[in-house]
Amino acid sequence: MDPPRGITREPSRPTRARLITGAWLCGLAAVLYLDRICMSQAIVPIQRDFELDNRSISYVLMAFTLAYGICEVPAGRLGDLMGSRLVLVRIVAWWSAFTMLTGACAGFYSLLIVRFLFGAGEAGALPNAGRVIASWFPGSERGRMQGVMLASAQLGGVLAPAATAMLIEKIGWRLSFSVFAFAGFAWAAGFWWWFRDDPSSHASVNRAELESIRGDAGPPPPCHGPVPWRIALANRGVLSLGLIAILAAFYTYFFYSWFPKYLMAAHSVGNQAAGNLASMVIAGSAVGMLVGGWLADRIARAGAVAGRWPGGIAAGCYAISAVCLLVGSRMSDPVALSAWWCASFMMMHVTLPHWWVVATRQSGSHVGAILGLLNGVGIVGALTSQWLVGVFTDWRAGQNLDPRQQWDPLFTLYGAVLLLNAMAWWSYRFEAIGDEPARLNGP
Repeated sequence: MDPPRGITREPSRPTRARLITGAWLCGLAAVLYLDRICMSQAIVPIQRDFELDNRSISYVLMAFTLAYGICEVPAGRLGDLMGSRLVLVRIVAWWSAFTMLTGACAGFYSLLIVRFLFGAGEAGALPNAGRVIASWFPGSERGRMQGVMLASAQLGGVLAPAATAMLIEKIGWRLSFSVFAFAGFAWAAGFWWWFRDDPSSHASVNRAELESIRGDAGPPPPCHGPVPWRIALANRGVLSLGLIAILAAFYTYFFYSWFPKYLMAAHSVGNQAAGNLASMVIAGSAVGMLVGGWLADRIARAGAVAGRWPGGIAAGCYAISAVCLLVGSRMSDPVALSAWWCASFMMMHVTLPHWWVVATRQSGSHVGAILGLLNGVGIVGALTSQWLVGVFTDWRAGQNLDPRQQWDPLFTLYGAVLLLNAMAWWSYRFEAIGDEPARLNGP
């Protein structure tokens, strides 16, 4: 059956095709994080098979992150130029291929290359998804949609550690990556059939729904002109959001990269138990995303997207997150520790849907490119976190310290970073990029 190609029905009530598009985006986000975070659970058997220390595995983790950051802006820009449908299908097919090839690696160098290319493939997924939301959803619904999509990403992250641990026990780490790759290939085929970049060209969208999506703004203008990079990179709002992304990534990438390894090394937790506890912590982020999406929509309806009080709420969330992290780090019971860190992860992630709404608005009409930049600069924090943990723990192990002493000093630093991000949110002020109207971005 051919996919729909244009508005064909005119019922009195708006259709709800955008919700199906939203479901596809949620599937994208879930598979994105499933394939990304499964690596953290596979670290221990990979280290054992390839005889790698923590420093070496940190370089493997950094290879993904570096490629992801380098390619984020070009992949976002491709969405502006070619449309998100083609670009998202290419992105998912590419990263799924290299997810599968991860299981075929023969040693350190092949693993390094494959994970670098995997990162290049994942780049641009979220900026292009943000572009789809900006085109398919009215401004009053975008915060909630961002929250649901990002919560779906975290649900993929929740599934990844526990599912990977189970698959490793059943079929080994190599075949586990092939299982995860098939989910991406299935998504790419289905999304190509369903989706159209412009909702007006989709037969499941009637005129009433199209008017609801666009409101009084009319159709979104295509953006193929040059990006005003010099102006954007000097913009106070862009710089503030970039700093927030860097500091947030520094914190989150400990959990996405090292947390199961930490539980096994410092608390003598088994493979499956470590996967279950890691899933529990990431589940907190999914709850935070849902709450944050609801809150972001309330902020948008109040016309206060770039106001001072939303920044104050975000700052408070980060402060509470820091307290929970530091309290949890003092716990000797890994379950109690994970519960406190689940609360920390939840509070931090309450702020992320609002960040995406603000960043989309801040990007003006160059949503793919500038949103890609703002998301991509997070690699600075992510790379630093991945490298620091590997180098620091190997150094402390060389001093013959016990396992907890090798890891625990890091968490004081992570707490300080969370407090610094609270200050960054408090100081954020929206500043338009030049004289461009942000017509894609709603209120």
